[in-house]
Amino acid sequence: MKRLFIGAVFALGASWQLQAQVRNEIVIPQVGEYQTLKCDFHIHTVYSDGLVWPTVRVDEAYREGLDCIALTEHLEYRPHKDIKAGHGRSWEVAQKSTKANDILLIRGSEITRPMAPGHFNAIFVEQCDSLAQTGWRESFKQAKAQNSFFFWNHPGWDRQQPDTTLWWPEHTELLDKGCMQGIEVANGKAYYPEAHRWCIEKKLTMIGNSDIHQPIQTDIDFARGEHRTMTLVLAKERSLQGIREALENRRTIVWINRLLIGDEAYLREIFNKSVEIVNINRKTKYCDITVQNHSDLTFELKKTTHKKELEYFREYTIDPQSRHDIRIYYPEGTSKGQINFEVSNLLIAPAQGLQCSYAF
Repeated sequence: MKRLFIGAVFALGASWQLQAQVRNEIVIPQVGEYQTLKCDFHIHTVYSDGLVWPTVRVDEAYREGLDCIALTEHLEYRPHKDIKAGHGRSWEVAQKSTKANDILLIRGSEITRPMAPGHFNAIFVEQCDSLAQTGWRESFKQAKAQNSFFFWNHPGWDRQQPDTTLWWPEHTELLDKGCMQGIEVANGKAYYPEAHRWCIEKKLTMIGNSDIHQPIQTDIDFARGEHRTMTLVLAKERSLQGIREALENRRTIVWINRLLIGDEAYLREIFNKSVEIVNINRKTKYCDITVQNHSDLTFELKKTTHKKELEYFREYTIDPQSRHDIRIYYPEGTSKGQINFEVSNLLIAPAQGLQCSYAF
């Protein structure tokens, strides 16, 4: 999460503008009446300890097909001493670029304290400077006065929780005061099952972010199909108001690597709309089911309980934008049947994948 990148990164702020901007749209179906917006609510620039200019973050988001980003600079940690500005300056610098690229931009700050309570993001703030207070409770008080949306960052980060990911009394205090609405279930390349469980038990919004500091391509190998960790927000409309409303009502899915983490109903609809049975070819002793994946998501299937006479795969991967044949063997004379599996990378709870079945 905190890897360093050594090089002449400041030059990127100027040279990047010379490159062609080609947007890579991410194909994920909408859920019910809601649009599926791709969002990253935890990003850094040179205005705290990041290594790129704010407009570069906008360019990255545009190329990767994102809808919304939040620039969340550290209040307490700004190592680039020659860059002197208010705490909300990165948002101001990026504003014109976001309008030109049709990227929604949220103003935020990262309250950066030792554990406990650790690091928190306050987003949808009106201005950032008043959050820079000596005591962390006063920082939260100032942010709450601006009707911020708060989430706990990287709760399992080993720099602050070296042995066990714990919920501290200070977190109960913040929750009770309305200063915690969500938790990062995933940060960078790390998934925190404890945070996943807390979100379910305490009815908190599941968040996933890149927490990117270096140029994005130094951390993500796009040529191999990798993507940044992000939050899929199920919004009534593509606007800041639509995103805020969805976050408050916990309509999110976390996307990290191949994992999708969220509410069972949302994940089921994503899966059902992505994977379509396009043909069933029955023979005397076997049947081929052809499925088409219409999305840019990967689905990993694992066989569960089934009738003993049915023979089919133990594990199967349905790749993005691809067509697959699944063969089921059965005794001659079988008129119908059902295959059952777990979509093991769609997590409805820690270590619990989505259960699905197909009849043939």
